[in-house]
Amino acid sequence: MSLNLQTHTEHFTNPLYLESGRILEPYDITYETYGTLNDDKSNVIVVCHALTGSHHAAGLYEDENKPGWWDGFIGSGKALNTDKYFVICSNVIGSCFGSTGPMSTRHPYHDEYRYKFPVVSIKDMVKAQRILFDRLDIHRVEAIVGGSMGGMQALQFAIHYPNFAKKIISLAATHATQPWAIAFNKVAQEAILKDPDFKQGYYDPEVLKEQGLSGMAVGRMAGHISFLSHESMREKFGREYKRTDGLYELFGKFQVESYLEYNGANFSKWFDPLAYLYITKAINIYDLSRGFDTLEEALTRVTADLHLISFKNDLLFKNFEMKEIADALANIKKTNFSYMDVESDYGHDAFLVELEKFDTYVKDILNG
Repeated sequence: MSLNLQTHTEHFTNPLYLESGRILEPYDITYETYGTLNDDKSNVIVVCHALTGSHHAAGLYEDENKPGWWDGFIGSGKALNTDKYFVICSNVIGSCFGSTGPMSTRHPYHDEYRYKFPVVSIKDMVKAQRILFDRLDIHRVEAIVGGSMGGMQALQFAIHYPNFAKKIISLAATHATQPWAIAFNKVAQEAILKDPDFKQGYYDPEVLKEQGLSGMAVGRMAGHISFLSHESMREKFGREYKRTDGLYELFGKFQVESYLEYNGANFSKWFDPLAYLYITKAINIYDLSRGFDTLEEALTRVTADLHLISFKNDLLFKNFEMKEIADALANIKKTNFSYMDVESDYGHDAFLVELEKFDTYVKDILNG
């Protein structure tokens, strides 16, 4: 069976009312689908992407050598089995891969929004997706699955659209972003803002595509540290030194240093810095209990089967943060949930890398 990868963009002219009280109109949402929608539209699985992800979750475009970010998880016979399910992943609003974001054209002025773009929240991202699914005449889905910021979206769906999904699987997320994660985001934000080439938000995006933005590269290095763990770095790099560098050269490098440099520099050429600022803001202000007195009160709204998966050595969103959601569900006598802590030393990015540690579990959830 083929993956049947298709990419589309929908244009919306109705205003999107945001949590902040501001309005976004008009707006576009770019999304990708895999597999085939059945006649009664009952085989839909929604995938939500993380901070630097996009709608391109699986398969290869013609000009690509690296497949979508969850390619090992989505496809024929894989955990999200496209022989059986119709998988849909949309790019969040605020991002830079086709959905409306800070570098989109501001109607009717013909210039980019830049700082005039409103702050969007994770709840807003989910609301926009819900409107997209309405447009596609999809009103109930089999499951919603996401990791990290994608896991936050999945949890928001559970609370704010309780009858939309039968099953919700949230990986490597939290119920509210904690100071540790906000601190890492702060380093990245400051590094971007202080880079003169950022030009206070009025940079030329074409120049950055070629040259990158060194401030953003530095910020991304900090991010990468939070995605890995002490153990996985030790395993991956040890104390290996770059073969071509001398130990006593001031700028001679350890392997871990060149890895961070390479990833940071590369990243700043393909991800937009304003989008990065807006999305990290959305992550920072994320809190499932906002608008409710307590987390428990928010969770009383959950009707889907909610499956929580944490990773033992996740430094960004500690496993006990997911456990707190499970405990809160137990406190309010909910029975339609499960919690699994995956044995892993990899760190936060385990949900992207160590698929074999949880894909069978996800298959079992989907097969009931």
